[in-house]
Amino acid sequence: MSFLYNIGINFTNYGLKCVAHFNQKIKLGVYGRAKTFYLLENSITKNDKTLWFHCASLGEYEQGLPVFKALRKHYVNHKIVLSFFSPSGFEIRKNSPIADLVVYLPIDTPKNAKRFLDIVNPVLTIFVKYDIWPNFLNTLKKRQLKAILISASFRRNQSYFKFYGKNLRKALFAFQHIFTQNEISKTLLNSINYKNVTVSGDTRFDRVLDQLKQDNTLDFVEEFKANKVCVVAGSTWPEGEAFFIDFINSNISNELKFIIAPHNIKSNQINSLKEKLHTKTVLFSEKENENLREAQIFIIDTVGILSKIYSYASIAYVGGALGNTGLHNTLEPAVFGVPIIIGNHHHKFPEAKAMIDKGGMFSVSNHKDFTLILNKLAKESDFRVKSGSKNREYIEENKGAVIQILNYLRI
Repeated sequence: MSFLYNIGINFTNYGLKCVAHFNQKIKLGVYGRAKTFYLLENSITKNDKTLWFHCASLGEYEQGLPVFKALRKHYVNHKIVLSFFSPSGFEIRKNSPIADLVVYLPIDTPKNAKRFLDIVNPVLTIFVKYDIWPNFLNTLKKRQLKAILISASFRRNQSYFKFYGKNLRKALFAFQHIFTQNEISKTLLNSINYKNVTVSGDTRFDRVLDQLKQDNTLDFVEEFKANKVCVVAGSTWPEGEAFFIDFINSNISNELKFIIAPHNIKSNQINSLKEKLHTKTVLFSEKENENLREAQIFIIDTVGILSKIYSYASIAYVGGALGNTGLHNTLEPAVFGVPIIIGNHHHKFPEAKAMIDKGGMFSVSNHKDFTLILNKLAKESDFRVKSGSKNREYIEENKGAVIQILNYLRI
C-alpha cells in the first residue's frame, strides 16, 4: 500500500504543477513549495533546537494558536518552524509572530520527508486536527522524534477505519498522543488499537476566548454602527449575499445597519454586490472619504479584522452552509454573546448542532425563513439577548483543551 501511495503522491505532485499554469491558488503552493528547502537550509543550523508545528490551512492554525503561543513563550531558545499545506493558510500567516520560519510543507515523498527532517530535526512536532502525511510521520517515528496530534476529529467513514487504510492507520501511530475533540473520535481510535488518547475537546474554544482579552476596538466600526442594531454577515458567499440583498432592499430602516464581509474580496465581485444594494453603501477600502455614520451598509473588502468586527454585532450571519463550501467559523461571533444565523448544510459541524439545540443559533434554507428569523432578532431585543447569551454559555462550557495539552507536555 505504501508503494501505491508513493506512486499516487508523485502523480499528484506532477498534476499540481500542470494545473498551476491555470489556477492561481495552486500556483502559489507549487512555487512556495519550491522555496521550502532553500529557506530551511538558510535559517536552521545543526546546533539549533527546533519545534515543528503543521497546519493544513488557516482554520487549523487558528485552532492550534493558543497551544503555539504557550510553547513559544516556554521554548524561548528554540526555533519554531510553522508549515502549511494550503496557500490560504500560508499567504495570510506567513509573517506569524509565533514562528521563526513559515514554509509550505513539501509534497509527502520519502525523499522530501527525509530531507525536511534532516534539517529541522524537531524536539517536538504538533499536527493540528488532520492533514496526516504518512511519509513525514513514519520518518518521525523511525527517528523516535516526539509528535502529538491535537484537536483531532475522526469519522467512521474515513480511510483510517477501512480495510484499505493500513498506510494511514500506520501513520497515526507516529503520534505519541492524540487529543481528540470528542468521545466518538476516541472510540474510533481505540477500534484500531490506538490507546494513547485523551478527549480534551476543541482548542478553538480557548482560541476564541483569547479574543476577549484583546483590544477589539475599531473606531471606524463604532462610527458606522452609531448605537444602532447591527447585523454582521461574515465570510459570505453569493447564495447568502442574495438573501441579504433582498432583505435590505425590501426592509430599509434607519434603525438597522449591516456589515458584510465577503469570503471572496475580488474587486469585481465586491463592486457587483455594492451595485445590487439600493441604499447608502461604503467599502472599507474607500472609508476615508465617506461619512460612515450616514451609511447603512458597510462592505469589508479586506481580511484579518472580522473577529474584531463581531464584537460590534447585535446579530451575526456566518456563511458557507447555504452552499457546499462548508460552514465558516461560528465560534468567533458566539464568544461575544451574539445570536447566529447559518444555512442548513451544517451536519459536519457539531458546534452548530449544539448551538442550535441550545437556542442560540438558527438554521435557514430559504429566503422566507431567513427573513422571519432576522426580523424577529432585530425587533425583539429580549429574544436577541437571550439567544446570544446561550452561545456565550456554550463557549464557556467547552473551554479547557489547551490546559490538558500543556499538562501532558509538562508546561
